[in-house]
Amino acid sequence: QVQLIESGGGLVQAGGSLRLSCAASGRFFSSIGMGWFRQGPGKEREFVAAISWSGGSTYYAEAVKGRFTISRDNAKNTVYLQMNSLKPEDTAVYYCAARYGTVVPIRIDAKAYGYWGQGTQVTVSS
Repeated sequence: QVQLIESGGGLVQAGGSLRLSCAASGRFFSSIGMGWFRQGPGKEREFVAAISWSGGSTYYAEAVKGRFTISRDNAKNTVYLQMNSLKPEDTAVYYCAARYGTVVPIRIDAKAYGYWGQGTQVTVSS
């Protein structure tokens, strides 16, 4: 079973940047895909970004496209979310997630992901 440990959340001013990290441990295969989701106050969990097992394919929610970048370092079993030009509406608990899948490289449905991190709070002040 995959265990995910997140870090990097915090409080930043609007326009600032943060980099979230999520390290995977436990028993898993290299074909695992990774994604980031977030849940703001009073909102449902929403998709943010996803990356294929090879890192060759990425996909972003329209709300973060051009500002966020997802990447992974398979040697470190770690996925990153670089967040630039942060806005107050980006305030949320951010979750990393993992799934097994070799046929479909990208999934944006939370139900496709079987493993989740504990979440890390990102707060953007205006």
